[in-house]
Amino acid sequence: TAPACRQESGRRGQPMKPWLIIPAKPFTAAKSRLATILSPTERARLGAFLLERTLRVAQEAEAFDEIMVISRDPVALQLASGLGARALAETGVELNEAVTQACRDAQENGATCVLVLPADLPRLTAADLHLLCAAADAPETVVITPSRDGGTNALLLSLPVPFAFAYGRDSFQHHARRATRSALDVRVVETDNLRFDLDAPADLSELANDGPVALRELLANLAPSGKNGEDNPLRVSPHGA
Repeated sequence: TAPACRQESGRRGQPMKPWLIIPAKPFTAAKSRLATILSPTERARLGAFLLERTLRVAQEAEAFDEIMVISRDPVALQLASGLGARALAETGVELNEAVTQACRDAQENGATCVLVLPADLPRLTAADLHLLCAAADAPETVVITPSRDGGTNALLLSLPVPFAFAYGRDSFQHHARRATRSALDVRVVETDNLRFDLDAPADLSELANDGPVALRELLANLAPSGKNGEDNPLRVSPHGA
């Protein structure tokens, strides 16, 4: 059986790579759990930064035939297209609908498998993406990375989509069960980078001290205007890297 992400493309016999699908919430509505320490404008800046970083890491990996961002936010779509990604306007208002729409668009445009990845993995590296793609060695393989709270931080699968998406509470278990019921081979890929999604104030505090350099610089710029003044967890400790 041909490997899931290496099927013949018909163009000079070159192997196919997966499409990368990145769903992006409207920047102004993203990261509501950070509202206690960041203003809406600051959260929007952070959301845009994370999306741009994810796109640049994906491009660096050179592991995808196409990179797609699906969003209701015209600013996010403009950012994506400006960086050479495929920008797809979301027609619904819910994540599972968005991922289904993106997979349908990818399949209609020649994709045979996709990797669905959120934009809020601030430690993501090209090596993490290579690891995910390498695990998908057959069309009947589904690769899943759980988040720290039981969600799904990465989902790689062949097209057409073999089961209904179940993003939301405990989505990792739901996706794994649905894949198994569909007679698919579930492979779990976990790295610290892939499991770490930016969700809570404590995550920001950690990143402000030992996150990627560009992100630390952004958080340092946000810290002075943070809503909690001197208690703002974005303030880098004297021992921060």
